Amino acid sequence: MTGNNKPMRRMLAAAGIPLALTVLPSAQAESSGTPRTEQNGSPGGSKDKDQKAEKSNKKNDNKEVDTEHLFGFTEGADAGEKGEQEVVIDTVTRISKRRDGPGSSTYRVLDTRFAYQFNPIDKLSIEFSAFGTLRRQRNIVDLDDKSYGTFDGVSMEVKYQFLKGTKEQPLGLALEVRPRFTRILPVEGNGANIFDIESLLQLDAQVVPDRLWYGSNISFEPAAGRQRGGGPGYRSSTFLWSNVLVGRIGESTYFGPEVRYLRGYEGIFLNHMESEALTVGPALHHRFTEKIWLTTAYAGQVWGRDTDPALAGRAFGLNQFERHHVRVKFGMEF
Repeated sequence: MTGNNKPMRRMLAAAGIPLALTVLPSAQAESSGTPRTEQNGSPGGSKDKDQKAEKSNKKNDNKEVDTEHLFGFTEGADAGEKGEQEVVIDTVTRISKRRDGPGSSTYRVLDTRFAYQFNPIDKLSIEFSAFGTLRRQRNIVDLDDKSYGTFDGVSMEVKYQFLKGTKEQPLGLALEVRPRFTRILPVEGNGANIFDIESLLQLDAQVVPDRLWYGSNISFEPAAGRQRGGGPGYRSSTFLWSNVLVGRIGESTYFGPEVRYLRGYEGIFLNHMESEALTVGPALHHRFTEKIWLTTAYAGQVWGRDTDPALAGRAFGLNQFERHHVRVKFGMEF
């Protein structure tokens, strides 16, 4: 080799420094009879890291999925643990009713709920909500044309969980009671002072652990009050049975079909049935983080009927229910 080799010598010398630093502790450890330690300062450090990582993964795998908001319109049975808190923005859009005569028609109502929930003890949650509504209706059978937005009352929800679903015991069961004061008739949109109380039995089960969940609700909701301005009294009741099956399609995403059967009555004790409807649609739940989530769902009426003789033979049950429902629910836990 020819030429100036000083740069090459300097590179070799620099490379030898780390090698010497590596070899010297090894030689000292072997001569002293003590085991080598890894950079974390413990014998077999990389092995310990692997074991800790494995334990952490097992811990994450064993963590149960919170089913409370896992389903679309159906509510899961989970109620949370002591000290947990949550804020929720929940919007249900109700679209399309029977047109009254020729020309275009519109029926669109956005009911938004702003809620705060806390758990004073394990398996018991209490939630306070305030409601707002935006409404536009025009050329609809038996309804006046209206377009407005307003405050629509308050509610409290009390939920107790009797059974917690796990991999070993997959069944979850809870009962929720929802007293509410509302200022607007839900179908007609007229001003009123209405008190209703919904009782909701919630059941869910892990069909395939960590892969597939089933949810079901049975609800009874009587309502009574009077329209403002000396209007007539108001008495109604609703029965609901919903079923949903969702599967994990991603690390934090769940999707599946939902079926609901609804019956609307005149009278607070299911006295005279006015409408019944069957809706079908998809439900999607996604967790952006451990504490932030989003649930969306669509329910379209595929069958129904009204008992009013004037509407005999007409498709769907649109006297008490709408043709389409869309739900968007966003929440943050802390």
